[in-house]
Amino acid sequence: MLKEERHKIILREINIHNKVLSIDLSQILNVSDDTVRRDLKDLVDAGKILKVHGGAISKSFVSSFSTHDNIYAQDKKQEIARKALVLLKNGMVVLTEGGTTILEFAKLIPKTVNVTFYTISPQIAITLSDHPNIEVITIGGKLIKNANLHTGASVINQLAEIKVDLCLLGANAFSVQDGLTDVDWEVVQVKKALIRSAKKVAILCISEKLNTTQRLKICDSNQINYLITELSPHHHSLLNYVNTDINLF
Repeated sequence: MLKEERHKIILREINIHNKVLSIDLSQILNVSDDTVRRDLKDLVDAGKILKVHGGAISKSFVSSFSTHDNIYAQDKKQEIARKALVLLKNGMVVLTEGGTTILEFAKLIPKTVNVTFYTISPQIAITLSDHPNIEVITIGGKLIKNANLHTGASVINQLAEIKVDLCLLGANAFSVQDGLTDVDWEVVQVKKALIRSAKKVAILCISEKLNTTQRLKICDSNQINYLITELSPHHHSLLNYVNTDINLF
């Protein structure tokens, strides 16, 4: 496989999943670890990705707050965000993580909505603070800089003390068989705590991440109440989810 082809595949994997491990790229590309390291260095030098321990992440995933010029599949994420607004009801208490899709959602919330938000994301907290009728409560802890999320024992302990109506999560990978999965151990532990704190859980996820699996399990698919993608609920790509208890939007 030519270098240019490998670079395209690497960029696609990173853009879809936000973070990709070098060992997984080696298997996907069927090349040596050294080849992956050189390819990642080339893409870092070209300003297209950011290198992190064990792999690489998308630059748009860690861009500051709401000024993004290069969000992958931004139009699809905006459609998902628009559809997710139907879940909001005045008086609700909502819990969110971070990520580009959740950020698009935060920017679209109507000014008339009266909701309390808990969030582990500084980005989301700042974005929500522009809304006059939204109370924002941040849950603080160790900041994972390459994900802009608070993690750690203090976050998990705080989450154990609250019960919210709805939890909004992005997804690294999601499937009926393997549920919600990710690659970062600390993030996985916090997402488990987020789910435990919520009466209902919604996944906001572009369709490219469906029917994929990462290394670490967050929860089974039957723990998810809503799946919101850019597709019609009747799209053939969602057939695997039709016979589950998940509500499709």
